[in-house]
Amino acid sequence: MKILLPVDGSAYTKRMLAWLVTHEEWLAAQHEYTVLTVVPMIPPHAASMFPADQLKSYYEDTAEAIFKPIRKFTAKHNLATSYVPKVGHAPEVISKMSVKGKYDLVIMGSHGHSNLMNLVAGSVATQVLANSKVPVLLVR
Repeated sequence: MKILLPVDGSAYTKRMLAWLVTHEEWLAAQHEYTVLTVVPMIPPHAASMFPADQLKSYYEDTAEAIFKPIRKFTAKHNLATSYVPKVGHAPEVISKMSVKGKYDLVIMGSHGHSNLMNLVAGSVATQVLANSKVPVLLVR
């Protein structure tokens, strides 16, 4: 199974990884994982004040800071994993990548907001659920 794991380095990412460990069927060797992090784009008017190489370095460093503990986790569990950093609006990038990459499943952490909170504020998970053409497993 080809599985997309969107991560942001938060406690919800850690909870999702802990859930994977407690469900050994998801850690099976036949699964292929892609860990995705989406760094928010700096607004164009602010980005224009920095050289392109400095912006690129910022995006890469931010993504690597999120990937670093996850690399340790996947190495410890011998998971076939690739890492993909992207820049943009997370729900849109996750939904598009899940289809374009022909993933079988998206597994992601959720903040666990109440329905009222989601209605008012929304969340990445809610938006991915609304827009994804690929099955999504939310871990709360």
